[in-house]
Amino acid sequence: MGLVGRDIVCVGFADWDTELPTNQHHLMSRLAADNRVLFIESLGLRRPQLAGRDLKRIARRLRRGLAPARQVPEGLHVLSPLVLPLHANAVVRKLNARLLPALVQRSIKHLNFKDPILWAYVPQAEALLDTLQPSLVVYHCVDDIAAQPGVDAASFRAAEARFAARADLVLASAPALAARMRTLNDNVLYAPNVADTAAFATALTPGPVDPAIAALPRPRIVFTGAVVATKLDVPLLVDVARARPDWSFALVGPTGMGDPSTDVSALRDVPNIHVLGGRHHTALPDVLRGADAGIIPYASNQLTASIFPMKVYEYLAAGLPVVATELPALERVDAITTARGAPAFATALDAALTRTSDADRAARSQAAAAHSWDARLAQIAAAIAALPPAAQAR
Repeated sequence: MGLVGRDIVCVGFADWDTELPTNQHHLMSRLAADNRVLFIESLGLRRPQLAGRDLKRIARRLRRGLAPARQVPEGLHVLSPLVLPLHANAVVRKLNARLLPALVQRSIKHLNFKDPILWAYVPQAEALLDTLQPSLVVYHCVDDIAAQPGVDAASFRAAEARFAARADLVLASAPALAARMRTLNDNVLYAPNVADTAAFATALTPGPVDPAIAALPRPRIVFTGAVVATKLDVPLLVDVARARPDWSFALVGPTGMGDPSTDVSALRDVPNIHVLGGRHHTALPDVLRGADAGIIPYASNQLTASIFPMKVYEYLAAGLPVVATELPALERVDAITTARGAPAFATALDAALTRTSDADRAARSQAAAAHSWDARLAQIAAAIAALPPAAQAR
């Protein structure tokens, strides 16, 4: 069984047109080149907040909630199911368990899907098992979603235990996730997040630099991604920037994504920290072309203990030296320098800025080239092909 000419129903944890594409977007857009893919948008696992970003999502979901699946430019179909984001409530869970299969059934009938693969990033996809009767079940665990603010951890963990045990293959993107999944399923593939390495390697070639980056004095220390207090170690970043007042620290990404009430106001009070807002993913090589180093200043908490940031290989493919806090998932990545505490982090950046020659950048980019989405997809396809016939015949 391969990954060509198949019908795939993917249950994601984000909307398709999100500001920050993740694992699910990169893999499903590539799978859509040789397969038919129905992508089911976020089931609203996090309790919504009455804040601008969440209110806009709620309004959009209400508009699309009962509409048929729509085709998007990436070549797949996207369904925005109307479900209630109150998963801690048993009555709501039962209602969602009726709504979701009915809406998906309508879509797969219209698309004429046959023997679909169920590829789920959230275990609430278990509600679709009876409806789809999938030929193969893949659980793709890329975050400790139960540790995110606003998610009902008890109901999520219970669903995850059931669904992971039922899966024919479990993919885990961080060592801690893989270890936990192996207590639930014997067939777990450790598959850390990677990058569109070819696209990010263009940062090594002459071209435009993002205007906001180009306007900053050098050296330019860049972070790309969601600017949220649940992930960022805000005090550390403030202390490092104050310790190196002649450096420019640029944060490029949406503020409050996943946590609309996040408070990162302390960052705006430091003159050499520049919160520049989001950029389209395709514009990030232009951002990194003008950077001198990439940073991953994540806090140490339950959520980040199970994160392998996508920006790791994006930074490296762009040739940047990278300094990160001591994330467990990065212990195996020799190209990353990790540091604990602001003084050590600043010192590590001092050393990183001595390794920014064209030769240094080219070597990092070349080494990162093996960590591409195409390579990861080939690895997953091989794991699926190696499944025993009993699993493939389900």
